[in-house]
Amino acid sequence: MSRALPACCLSLFLLASCTQRDEPLVLTYGTLTEPPRPIAEFRLTDQTGAAFSRTNLLGQWTLLFSGFTHCPDICPLTLGIIRNAEDKLETPGHHRVVFVSVDAERDTPALLQEYLGWFDPDWVGLSGTRAALNPLLDSLELGYVRVPLGSEGDYTMDHSTAVVLIDPEARLVGYWKAPLDAERLAADLATLPAP
Repeated sequence: MSRALPACCLSLFLLASCTQRDEPLVLTYGTLTEPPRPIAEFRLTDQTGAAFSRTNLLGQWTLLFSGFTHCPDICPLTLGIIRNAEDKLETPGHHRVVFVSVDAERDTPALLQEYLGWFDPDWVGLSGTRAALNPLLDSLELGYVRVPLGSEGDYTMDHSTAVVLIDPEARLVGYWKAPLDAERLAADLATLPAP
């Protein structure tokens, strides 16, 4: 024979279950990283010239993509798809977008600010030396390499094309691989729990 909980106990039980429940992260089109991977300490410079570190990743969801402003196709295409996905959200998402340049020689903060203005001036652009970049990009398993072009000193950058998802605790928790689809990315962004 079962006994009903007294009303006072039932209220406390319901209150506790509501306040302690964590919403699970669900990505229908992306891939979850299990377990979440902590991001190493790093220090880069944003497009305004201000310092940006791991601490700046705390407290909200972050979509991060690495590339460079001289990229002829993949970078502008990917950033355009992210912008398009954000436009498809019925309500503002619980995330921000960070673009990390792998081309410190050419991508100054001013150039990053101008470049991101074509997509969304509220996005964050980061740059730094190879030594400054590596702790962050290694934590996210995003590679890059400088590729010489001809004999005039010109070059391009080969780099990872995944868009990674960082949680409000500054951990890698998921990613989307190319080719991206704006509708599918928007569907996943719409399910991100409030931080």
